[in-house]
Amino acid sequence: MKKITVVGAGRVGESTAQFIASRDLCREIALIDIREGAAEGVALDIQQDAPIFSFDTRLKGGTSPELMADSDLIIVTAGIPRKPGMSRSDVMETNVRVIDEIVDNALKLAPNAMMLVVSNPVDILTYRAWKRTGWDRRRVFGQAGVLDSTRMASFIALETGFSALDIDAMVMGGHGDSMVPMMRYTTISGIPVSNFLDQACLDNIVTRTRNGGAEILALRQNSSAYDAPAAAVAVMVDAMVHDRKRILPSVAILNNEYGYTDIAIGVPSVLGKNGMEEIIELKLTKEELENFTNSASMVQKDLETLAKL
Repeated sequence: MKKITVVGAGRVGESTAQFIASRDLCREIALIDIREGAAEGVALDIQQDAPIFSFDTRLKGGTSPELMADSDLIIVTAGIPRKPGMSRSDVMETNVRVIDEIVDNALKLAPNAMMLVVSNPVDILTYRAWKRTGWDRRRVFGQAGVLDSTRMASFIALETGFSALDIDAMVMGGHGDSMVPMMRYTTISGIPVSNFLDQACLDNIVTRTRNGGAEILALRQNSSAYDAPAAAVAVMVDAMVHDRKRILPSVAILNNEYGYTDIAIGVPSVLGKNGMEEIIELKLTKEELENFTNSASMVQKDLETLAKL
């Protein structure tokens, strides 16, 4: 890609820009933040580690939306973060106003861009961005499942002692307490994880995965997770930049997949140069389908709240 814009130069936005730059995934990164000097400072700081990480990406930052002009990809990390005890839905009203402004600027300044939503509640904000832009659903998608899956994989690695490099995990559904960890599709070097861990241990890993963000927030107190979410974004960007056609769990707009339409929710998706190019439909067991249905109903409940804002 020639240009990527990261809207929101907080901790997630800063780490996202760092990971993308260090991989040389684009020629230019623009950082935008409403705080005077914040984005400029982040851009300058990252630019100065270019000789160490061997990248030629140029970074710039500021408060003006004009910085996103002609972007190939807009990554949205802006919005108010959760505080201890808050759910992702608790920040919805404020962050909907944030996404609306970003979308309106994108329509004027970068009408041909793709948009990757990271801010919470990501399922709802992805849906809002898609509706407000009127863009093809391939161009508007969200990051959640890659993060949730890597969290689960890391917990499995810690529990088994095996290399995290050999673990493939899959998480579907909404990003939150109703996420659907797919243990049947989770393997270690192609071997089902159930060969190595008993059901009680797997249940504990599922619970910890669902509470992964809250656990970090409770420990840090003054910040939610940012390195792992940013790394997950970089994986998605890499798949698009190099047209890898990777199957990654992403927040996608469904059109009769899994029996749902007009909803944004996490499903296995093919990511390539055109964005979210295809949704992979898995054959779900009765229990998996019930869990996915429950997750979708919670997203739909938030969408009903969204309609009233």
